[in-house]
Amino acid sequence: MHTKMLPSTTFGARLLVRNVLPRMLLSRLESTGKVEYGLEKKWAYYNQQAIDKEASRPLRELTPTQLMFAGKSNNGSHLLKSSQFLQEELPRRIARRVKDFQSLPYVVAINPTLQSVYELYLRAFHKLTTFPKIKTLDDEKKYSTLLSQLLNDHTGVVTSLAKAFHEVKHQIPYELLGSLTERTLKSRLGIRLLAEHHLGLRLEKAGYIGVICVNMSPKSIVEKCVYNCKNLCEKTYSYAPTVFVSGHTKARFAHIPAPMEYILQELIKNAMKATVLKHIEKPSEIPPIEITICNNPTHLIIRISDRGGGISDAQLEEIFKYSFSTTKEEDDERYLQEHGCAFEGFMKAANSNSHCGTLSGYGFGLPSSLAYADFLGGSLNLVPMHGLGTDVYLKLSHIVDNEDCFRI
Repeated sequence: MHTKMLPSTTFGARLLVRNVLPRMLLSRLESTGKVEYGLEKKWAYYNQQAIDKEASRPLRELTPTQLMFAGKSNNGSHLLKSSQFLQEELPRRIARRVKDFQSLPYVVAINPTLQSVYELYLRAFHKLTTFPKIKTLDDEKKYSTLLSQLLNDHTGVVTSLAKAFHEVKHQIPYELLGSLTERTLKSRLGIRLLAEHHLGLRLEKAGYIGVICVNMSPKSIVEKCVYNCKNLCEKTYSYAPTVFVSGHTKARFAHIPAPMEYILQELIKNAMKATVLKHIEKPSEIPPIEITICNNPTHLIIRISDRGGGISDAQLEEIFKYSFSTTKEEDDERYLQEHGCAFEGFMKAANSNSHCGTLSGYGFGLPSSLAYADFLGGSLNLVPMHGLGTDVYLKLSHIVDNEDCFRI
């Protein structure tokens, strides 16, 4: 008797994920009555027909201006409309990510770390699609509680993606895993911004409309990131370079601070690390980092100039690839296994905009910053002078009075 084996291909993985394992596990679980604990949770929440249906529906992307001027009502109807929009929109976006994971080759799909991310998306889809239709403000309140819980559940998604990338990057072509990571990060940012915007509308924080700061100061964000990175650099190397900020330091305008802060913190952290390591033998002669702010009618441009030795042509071709690190030992799988706690600490810090964690991003910092800059209608460019230093240019689109503004 011959047993037909599933091929180690994308089709095999999808067949296994969609049909074989769900039936086998559910059959076993139904006989034992255990359907809520352990790894079997993902299969208890599985509904491929609903996932396919939601994933096929078009997304309704909004500009930040539309989010800002949706209107506020004294009776709370703006919260009701916002939650009703999310109830339709979020399942579509999450379903697309689920199908993305299902399209992976079998050798990647069975990775335990990636499976944990897949499970999170399945559970989120299940909870959002089974929530009763929102009709009242009391329904909206309960829905907001659910959103808050899901945001907390997904805080470590970037951590898990980075770990999974390290674990399987030598098994499949980079283009396949890199493109999925890119889509997941951008989609995740959009989903979080929409959900956090709704929750922000409920809080009514002074100077904010949801996630949008109506009078944001780029200089204040830069200074906050410098302070955080300086503390981290001193903790790691005992020294940190001085930072000078110049340019349009009095500029103020409406924007979304959170993703900008994430990007700037990563760029400044890299500049500090490179500068200190380049001049560690003469700490009294560590050169300063110069940050220049430029604000024009359509874009905000921030230049970060360091004297950290620059980047070679060979590294420049690789530096925006996920999982590439300028520190050789950090690109080693054994390093990840031996320093898992430190790695997770950094990635959780990156997710929460906290400054606690290690000083290296293990190859996810720059590419994720580039993905976020692209999402925000901007760009991220490096101009290295190998042997001297690097100039990094972050360019972000304005969100008001800009016809070409990005959509969330």
